[in-house]
Parts: sequence; C-alpha cells; structure tokens
Amino acid sequence: MQKIIIKGGKKLKGKVKISGSKNAVLPILAATILTENECILNNVPQLKDVDTFVQLLATLGAKVSKKRKNQLSVDPSKINNPEAPYDLVKTMRASFLVLGPLLARLGKAKVSLPGGCAIGARPINLHLKGFELMGAKIKIHEGYVIAKAKKITGAKIYFDQPTVTGTENIMLAAVLAKGVTLIENASREPEVLNLVKVLIKMGARISGAGTDIIKIIGVARLKGFDETVIPDRIETGTFMIAAALTGGEVEIQNCIPEHVEALFVKLQAAGSEIVIKNHSLFVKGRFPIKPVNIITAPYPGFPTDMQAQFMVLMALGNGVSTISEKVFENRYMHVAELRRAGADITIDGHTAMVKGVKEFLGAPMMATDLRASASLILAGLAAKGITTISRIYHLDRGYERIEEKFSALGASIKRVTDKI
Repeated sequence: MQKIIIKGGKKLKGKVKISGSKNAVLPILAATILTENECILNNVPQLKDVDTFVQLLATLGAKVSKKRKNQLSVDPSKINNPEAPYDLVKTMRASFLVLGPLLARLGKAKVSLPGGCAIGARPINLHLKGFELMGAKIKIHEGYVIAKAKKITGAKIYFDQPTVTGTENIMLAAVLAKGVTLIENASREPEVLNLVKVLIKMGARISGAGTDIIKIIGVARLKGFDETVIPDRIETGTFMIAAALTGGEVEIQNCIPEHVEALFVKLQAAGSEIVIKNHSLFVKGRFPIKPVNIITAPYPGFPTDMQAQFMVLMALGNGVSTISEKVFENRYMHVAELRRAGADITIDGHTAMVKGVKEFLGAPMMATDLRASASLILAGLAAKGITTISRIYHLDRGYERIEEKFSALGASIKRVTDKI
C-alpha cells in the first residue's frame, strides 16, 4: 500500500502545467467504438482510469497503442465483442459509456453495472430510459445490463435532471441512429462539448451543444479523428485553491480560465488575487481568508468536484461559511478526516457549516474517494507538522503525478510504499 507524507506550512511558488481532462478523455475513448478508422487522442493524462478504459477497449477488440507520451492511437476496426466485464467496469463509472456506442455499432451490448467513487447514488435509469425510447430492449440480469436493438432510432429524450454521462451515452448512440434525437435538459459541461467537437469531426450532425437542448441527426457511418483533450478544470481548480490556501504565488499553465469561472469568483471573494493571461492563471493567496458560501450545481455552477477542496480553504477562513451540496447526497466523507487536522465542521443534511480555525495540525488521514483525496493533500500542505494520507490509489484515478507537481512548487511531499 502506498501513502503520501506531507510536511506542511510552505508557501507554494512557481509554475504548474495542467494535464488533460479525465472526464473528457474517457467519453472520447468511448467514441472510438463508433468507427472502423484509426483515432488519435492528444494530451491524454496518464491516469489509472485511462489505463482501465484502454483495457476495456482491448477487451472489446480494439488495438490501442501509445505513439508518444500523452498520445494514444486507437484502431477500432476489429471490435466485435459486446461485453464489458465486471472486473473492469466495477472501478470506474465512466466505463458504462461503452453501452451507447456498442448498441449503435453492434446492435447489442452486455455491460456490467458501473462502480466508481462511493459519493452517493448515481442511477443509470436515465440512460436506460433513453435507450428504450430509441428502440432498445433492455434487461438487467446478474449485475449486467443487457441491451439489444436491430437499429437504434431517433427519439425525444427528456432528463429529469441534467446527467453528464447520460447526455454523453445517449449522444454516442444517437449519432448513428436512424432519424433525429433531441436531448432536453442536457448537460452543458465543457467535457460534453469536447465530445461533441470530436463527434462532429467524425462526421456526426449535432447542434445545440452548450445549451440544454441538443439535436442529433443520425448518419450512416463515422470516420476516425485526431483531437486534443481539453485541460482538466478540476485539476486547475485544485491548484488554484492550493495557492490561495498557502499564501502562495502560482502560475497555472495550459488551462481554460472560463471553465473555472465559478471557482474564480468565489476565490476572489475569499481574498485571493487572480490574473488571467491567455491560457494561464496567476493566483496569489492573501490572508486573512474571508468566509464565502457556496452551493454546488451543474455547470456553469460551482462544481461538486471542487466542493471538498473549497471546504479546506473555508476551514481556515476568518469566520463562518456554509457549503451546500446539491449534486450528490453522500459527498461529505472527507469531513471526518479534516476534523482530525483540527477543522470545525458541522453537517446538517446537505449543508455543512464551516467555522474557520487558526491552523491545521498534521495528522494521519485516510482517503475515501477521488476528490476527497485531493482535499486531504490540500489540508496537509497548509497544516503545521506532518500529515500522512493512506489509500491514495483514489488519487491516481484522476490526478497525474500530483505529488511531483506540488513538489516542483516547493511543497515537502513524497509518496512512499509500506513494507509488508
């Protein structure tokens, strides 16, 4: 088992380059199933989730190779296996995104019910309802979703609530469907737009991306693509908060500032100085940290994936703030660990009341999910003394070389392996 050890209290200074987006690259990898031509993906982050998806594509029959660092080539011409097995899907919810393209290409799919972080119910019923409206016959048997359709047809699909993976999954089927598909109350996340850009490059006919109504006119076939994955906005936000938290001065390079606008506004309200320069952000932390209230919401609102990290900042604020989690009902598992460092946080339903304390003290902590892991690292960077974080395998699912990047900014942080 590996763990991360941090000696906190150092101001972060320097430059950091943001990696490609985890939440963008996975649906783009799923899109390769829709063609028989080679697909090239650039700016691919080196993450456990990417490795898992590559294994999944190989199981389906694709040939995936690394052309050079952060570039993948996918040859999907031999895809003929419609089954996504439990061993691969159980660790990552995004694996379920192969259902739509498999239905569109092979007319059938057998996909294990998805796993991923235990942050609350993320039902797939919205996906399945959409596929049924498109003519698929679906049943759940022994932990697998089994779907069949002679030919997917266009349909009008309304989501009761915006769902990123639901929007993506339906799009991935609709691009090869017969007729027109309308997705109403669609997600507007940048990662969805990155997928749309790729699909259009493949020859798909899609309009309305970035609004809550997406229109797809099915086509007979799609070609390969050469596309660059957008920078990871959650990694961008994590480094922004790290600079603010430590009173540091950090230039965050290779990012898209408008993708983190909701966080940008809240950090400024908390007292941080932020300057935009092309595809970079300069963040300078200032004390005292002012209390700021947030409510998580789908994009362009404050991202739920930044809630845990922002809570760390507020826990060292000069006053009381409230954080309301409106996206997932079980996303406060990091609170118990932050309390070990001295945080004063009270949970009442979906709302956390955060009373700022003067300082954190280093403590042993255990990561519970991907974004909680990042929040514990932030707490360790700001704490007085030594912080040890175990179960860090969550981190490797979504952050590329995070300890190396923080070390380059002056943090005292290292990864160690326990001897058995």
